[in-house]
Amino acid sequence: MYKKNIFIFVFFLALVTIQLTSCEEKIQKPQKLGTEEMGEFAPADAFEDSSKHPFYGSENAWNRRFFTEHIINYYKRRGQREMLDLVEGRVKDTEKYCRELLKKNPHDLESMYNLAAALAIQDSLDAAIKLVNESVDLGLPFARYLVGPRDILKPLTDSDQFKSLASSYDMQILHGPMVGKVTDHSASFWVRTLNEDKIQVIVSSDEKMTNTIKSNSAKSNKNADYTAIVDIKKLEPDTRYFYQVLVNGNPERTVGTQSFRTYPKEGMSAKFMVAYGGCAGYVPWHERIWDVIAGYRPLAFLWMGDNVYINVPENPNGVHYYTYYRRQSRPEFRRLVAATSNYAIWDDHDSATDDDWLGPYPDKPSWKIPLLNNFKENWINPRYGTKEYPATWHSFKIADVEFFMLDGRMYRTNPFMEERTMLGPVQLRWLLDALGKSKATFKVIASGVPWAYDAKPGAKDTWNGFHKERTKIFDFLAEHKINGVVLLSADRHRTDIRKIERENGYTLYDFENSKLTNQHTVELVPGALFEYNAKNMFGTLTFDTKKKDPLVIYDIYSIDNEKIHTMMLTLSQLSHQE
Repeated sequence: MYKKNIFIFVFFLALVTIQLTSCEEKIQKPQKLGTEEMGEFAPADAFEDSSKHPFYGSENAWNRRFFTEHIINYYKRRGQREMLDLVEGRVKDTEKYCRELLKKNPHDLESMYNLAAALAIQDSLDAAIKLVNESVDLGLPFARYLVGPRDILKPLTDSDQFKSLASSYDMQILHGPMVGKVTDHSASFWVRTLNEDKIQVIVSSDEKMTNTIKSNSAKSNKNADYTAIVDIKKLEPDTRYFYQVLVNGNPERTVGTQSFRTYPKEGMSAKFMVAYGGCAGYVPWHERIWDVIAGYRPLAFLWMGDNVYINVPENPNGVHYYTYYRRQSRPEFRRLVAATSNYAIWDDHDSATDDDWLGPYPDKPSWKIPLLNNFKENWINPRYGTKEYPATWHSFKIADVEFFMLDGRMYRTNPFMEERTMLGPVQLRWLLDALGKSKATFKVIASGVPWAYDAKPGAKDTWNGFHKERTKIFDFLAEHKINGVVLLSADRHRTDIRKIERENGYTLYDFENSKLTNQHTVELVPGALFEYNAKNMFGTLTFDTKKKDPLVIYDIYSIDNEKIHTMMLTLSQLSHQE
């Protein structure tokens, strides 16, 4: 009997593994990097014209291991696994897994949410509504049930019981407002609504909202996941403004009055602070970090990639939407993004899967542009690459500091081939041209992966796999005597400060910060000036270009609001010597 049960268990485990593997995978010359097996992994359609090298793929296995191996240790994956089963029709599996987790933790809100959806699909509406009420009483934002994924929650939200419950909340804005594209005279605002509604923002320098300035109006679009962006102009530099969001002409009571600050006058010297970080998998007990960051009132926040962790390299489905919605519904996140301008790039875990490259084409694989569009629906960047080569890269200016946000995934090519690129030729030309024309005192170049080779020795996923391209960028800085360059990076679930010595120019510094909310920690690697991985953290950059020798200060803060480390660089240290 015991042997029979073991056989049944093994058979069941194998069946689940098969169900969770959607792509035929090919492997080329795997090799060891520490305990990991690295190589060229990709689905069959990534091999063109009998080539031995896939035009897109990953250094790691191209499969769904993140929804099997990692769900035990990482909270961010458990709800995704439950939702993945719902999306692919394994409703009973979702119910079983949710009940197992709730038996261990009766207050697991994500399991309550997904179980309510599973029960509604199975017509157990009374039990589903009971779970909705219990989860909301325990702190799950009611907007989670309104926002969806709408197709998955339709059996619940279409029920008379749910409609009666929802009427008491009278909620029109489900996510946001998110501030973005701020300048010294303008700003933009993003929201996600329940219905297709007319959105407008009114702004005043007075908290009582007298003498308001109105934005344009825009209708939230079902085809853009019920989002809208409105713009406001004729603002004054370096001024705190208060604002309200109008839905169909009326202030949205659930949002209330928010505030943000315009930038100092462009091109002029100033003192200001921005914050940044990467690697922000959803962990409820770490979400408090957004309030800690907001407490410093940064003028901008730079989202450096792996912002939500999806790992489903297919056309957007309920898993993608669910993953974004978890974060965007959090009150701590909403408070931060409503008060500071936001700029986001993606990295591997949001663009496809671990250590990926998406290839040189703008239209292949077929899910590439849909995934980018899904990203664009959830952020408010000033630009997304070019019309012909859309991506997440963009730039912006604050006073006399210019920021360049790079996309290292959209057009990255196979790092196992001799000729390879991380940025792609269009983005590289844009970057070099913009650096050459920039009059900024400091130029901040933000990469989703570390610039320093020794941040991940032996790997091809960082700039360590793209020596020629990094050398081309750094040689351009030397040839054109471009001063004041500060490098930012993320990816490694820790914070580092690493020096990059150059024979033909001043020493560059890579300020990596990449453990915003993640549970998973990456080990420290020798060679850094400073390293830290004990707690979740974020970085701030304070620029003071009013000084005779302008300076930038990098501060590292923990989730518990402890200053972990500080480092100051002056412009003279970041300048070519005559």
